Amino acid sequence: MCATEDMARLHSRAFAGHGRGWSADEFAELLASPLTCFCAGPHGFAISRVIADEAELLTLATDPEHRRQGVGAALLAAVEADVAARGALRHYLEVAADNTAARALYSRAGYSQTGRRAGYYARREGDHVDALLMEKSLRT
Repeated sequence: MCATEDMARLHSRAFAGHGRGWSADEFAELLASPLTCFCAGPHGFAISRVIADEAELLTLATDPEHRRQGVGAALLAAVEADVAARGALRHYLEVAADNTAARALYSRAGYSQTGRRAGYYARREGDHVDALLMEKSLRT
């Protein structure tokens, strides 16, 4: 999966009910940056950005039909290895407080909550959900 149109379709399915999926143009812009790390498999992808010795997970999307099969964990491990190879010492991310599956994935992978942004994510119903800020040391 490398076509930005395919990425946009998968992202929309992966985040259905949790806000707007990203467009093909947004993915194309991200992938054009030399700061972007992109890891993909047949059922998902992860994108991080590295600046100096820090990296931020921008998105991790898995096909809803292939969840709970280790796809997300494998993509997360791959993008962590990629950003570490580029010199990142810490990996940051934010996750919606109501996304219990993603929160569990990140906790299992060694991420710790470091903060909260109140009402950060807008939902289609007009509600707002907090963003949890998480980070992990990539030092071995």
